[in-house]
Amino acid sequence: MLRLLAILLLSTANAQSALTVLGDWKTPTNSVVRVEPCGAAVCLRIVRLSPSAPETTDQQNPDATLRARKLCGLVVGTGFHQDDAAHLSEGHLYDPKSGHTYRGTITAEGDSLHLRGYIGIPLFGRSETWQRIAPIVACK
Repeated sequence: MLRLLAILLLSTANAQSALTVLGDWKTPTNSVVRVEPCGAAVCLRIVRLSPSAPETTDQQNPDATLRARKLCGLVVGTGFHQDDAAHLSEGHLYDPKSGHTYRGTITAEGDSLHLRGYIGIPLFGRSETWQRIAPIVACK
């Protein structure tokens, strides 16, 4: 009976973690981004760069004084409000490949994280899907 209860609690905990936006996510380019609380908001931070990343510093940043900062550890999502466990809204997403910042929304569906970055209204934007991974040790 005790064993059955432990299995039930573990499966409930796993199901709950799969429904939240928080955690580590692998991008289509094989970098890893951590979605985490950041004060009263939620932020996204690069915690591992893809081995095939063409750059390791923020070379495309429009502010020339920031181009030498490392991408690993860089906050690429700021100011998100957590509407519920699976939805973030009203935040901003920074794309280090282009140096542009977009408004954004984020939705978790199981082990997939759907991001929508846009200018003005969501109709004028781009979507990307990331995959949940087990927590990793962040870069230094």
